Amino acid sequence: MSTPAAASTESHDFSGLRAIFLNCTLKPSPELSHTEGLIRIARSVMEKHGVEVEVLRPVDFNVACGVYPDMTEHGWEHDEWPPLQDKVMAANILVVCTPIWLGDKSSVCSKVIERLYSYSGELNEHGQYAYYGRVGGCLITGNEDGGKHCAMNILYSLQHLGYVIPPQADACWLGEAGPGPSYLDPDSGGPENDFTNRNTTFMTWNLMHLAQMLHQAGGIPAHGNQRAAWDAGCRFDFPNPEYR
Repeated sequence: MSTPAAASTESHDFSGLRAIFLNCTLKPSPELSHTEGLIRIARSVMEKHGVEVEVLRPVDFNVACGVYPDMTEHGWEHDEWPPLQDKVMAANILVVCTPIWLGDKSSVCSKVIERLYSYSGELNEHGQYAYYGRVGGCLITGNEDGGKHCAMNILYSLQHLGYVIPPQADACWLGEAGPGPSYLDPDSGGPENDFTNRNTTFMTWNLMHLAQMLHQAGGIPAHGNQRAAWDAGCRFDFPNPEYR
């Protein structure tokens, strides 16, 4: 059995993987984002082991509301989501990150989930839903209750779209309830919190491990889950006699 000391010296190379963090803060760049402080922990671990990482704030872009890939085709004058969608599709790992407001994820995060959903009907080259073969996680900060609620909502949404969710795929930091300090405020205790640091580290490694496994395997096996084949009449042993 490996000892903790032996595990800490094991070499891992995840070069070839890409990760994108969508920081759903309400603050446009370059304002201080407490959520970005937590992102830095995961980002540093990934980059240390060869993952190409990009962090974006959707609030910096003119993203239209809606559930279609390009909302300029549905009455909006501007929509800067399509280039963000391209970046999401180029990544093996997606981490949706949000502060908590009124016990829930931010309005920006809700819009991001809706726009990710707008692409859920697209198919990959195997006839599967387009998000298949990618992994997802989430990071959350706040000084009020709601961390697990937000994680359940985000991770359910991602798996419903086709993402694979590894064990311990979320981490959060929650300060004292009420108008107390936020994660990066002086004396908040956030960056030193062992529970948050442990969960963030575990999430990061689990995302990398599972993303590499899927990448090396060529994604999820394409049988029994191909929308294109189902639409063509294949029923993958579905027992309804009508389809035999």
